[in-house]
Amino acid sequence: MSAASTGPSGRRQVNPWIVAPVVALAAFMEVLDLSIANVALPHIAGNLSASRDQSTWILTSYLITNAIVLPLSGWLSTVLGRKRFYMGCIAGFGIASLLCGMAPTLELLILFRTIQGLTGGGLQPASQAILADAFPPEKRAMAFAMYGISVVFAPAIGPTLGGWITDNFSWHWIFLINVPVSIGLWFLIDALIQDPPDAVAETKRRRAEGIRIDYIGFGLLALGLGFLQVMLDKGQEDDWFASSFITASAVIAVVGIVAFVIWELRRDDPIVDLTLLKDRNFAVANGMMFMLGFVLLGSTALLPQFVQALFGYSAMQAGLVLSPGGFMIMAAMPLVGRLVGIVDARWLIVFGLATSAGGLVLMSGFTLDVDFWTIAYARMLQAFGLGFLFIPISSIAYVGVPRGKNNAAAALLNLSRNLGGSVGIALLSTWLARGAQSFRVDLVGHISPFDANYLQRLSEIEAGLIANGAPAAQVRDLALAVIARSVERQAELMSYLHDFLLLSIVFFVLIPVVVLVKVSRPGAR
Repeated sequence: MSAASTGPSGRRQVNPWIVAPVVALAAFMEVLDLSIANVALPHIAGNLSASRDQSTWILTSYLITNAIVLPLSGWLSTVLGRKRFYMGCIAGFGIASLLCGMAPTLELLILFRTIQGLTGGGLQPASQAILADAFPPEKRAMAFAMYGISVVFAPAIGPTLGGWITDNFSWHWIFLINVPVSIGLWFLIDALIQDPPDAVAETKRRRAEGIRIDYIGFGLLALGLGFLQVMLDKGQEDDWFASSFITASAVIAVVGIVAFVIWELRRDDPIVDLTLLKDRNFAVANGMMFMLGFVLLGSTALLPQFVQALFGYSAMQAGLVLSPGGFMIMAAMPLVGRLVGIVDARWLIVFGLATSAGGLVLMSGFTLDVDFWTIAYARMLQAFGLGFLFIPISSIAYVGVPRGKNNAAAALLNLSRNLGGSVGIALLSTWLARGAQSFRVDLVGHISPFDANYLQRLSEIEAGLIANGAPAAQVRDLALAVIARSVERQAELMSYLHDFLLLSIVFFVLIPVVVLVKVSRPGAR
């Protein structure tokens, strides 16, 4: 496609390098809303007279509808026409964002966030599919670099941006900033983007045959993914399977997803083309994309908690710890985009996995004396490695995928990454809480009145308290409280370090899996 070519509508097609940053911005806007509201929850809860637990449904409602729409976006793009569907998503997302920013009650805010997730869910896969169709295979890597920066950098910068907006303006602007961006994108996409001829022909064929809506498939998908997301988001909060609600959600999710898979595989015209997973490259790429989401979003959620819980960082400071890593991703991806056509994509993935795992190993060695820049440097190393993963994985995923299936392929890839992120955050939160309890029990077992080191430490604390004017009658109780707090901090630290180490092991284990991938050569489909 070039600036001189003519599209099916008779209009001159636009240079794809102009299209790429526009669709990347649309994806960035939508992914940003996955994390930008996190740090503002206490402010929203206080302003709308709600509890912190109630306010978490602001996040859950968005994630549920987002997860449901993602796999459907390929089918919707084909039936409605990708450009029409894409512009509808942007318009709906902008309107829902306006309503979120103006919501006077928590209930209405949750409703509008549900609509926002529903309309925004199609932006990621549609953006990737547009790039896959707009660029020939040998130039696709650089296009995916722009898209990759948006979907990987957005979660990293979200907490920082959200904290800054909340501190300097109000939580309303977290949503309202989407409105002018959506308006600008709508006009740009209308002027710049056209559906490829084969997509136009397929849409016409579907309409000529009559659009048959698979209500059973829709229902099973919504049931399965919706309750899966509820289970993942609320599991730790409700003590997982000790809660009848979480148990019921898990059962409904499993039954819904299994029934959906069986139903779709038996249909001639499925709403989600699961047969794409028969291709080894595509199946392996989806697995790696799932684990990329697991580690990326899991570590992005874990690190701010770490510095806030143990070092008293503010939300803004916690976000700043992540920001240098986000810029490392931005620096790495254009480099990787150029290397994909020169270096075997498998070696780029291996380098990315090893480098990112190395950064996580550094995090697993943190102490209570660690400073800001030591934490930031470890995150930068991890993020630099992450920058070497998204583009090669996306590139190998499309090897062997028919051009007309790009919409469906993009939908499944983005679903894998988002589900990986949800699973990662849920499991890490559980391991963190339960690990802290376990490590605390182990540490308390070493505290004994018969231990000389313990007695010496207790005496040193008592002497320090007396020197600072503490009442003699309360010195022993105060010293014991200091030791108890020290044990709690050490147990928390050990739990965080254990989680970082587990994430590094996940990436190290993935390295041998890369050999299952067929070599991606420039020009291959």
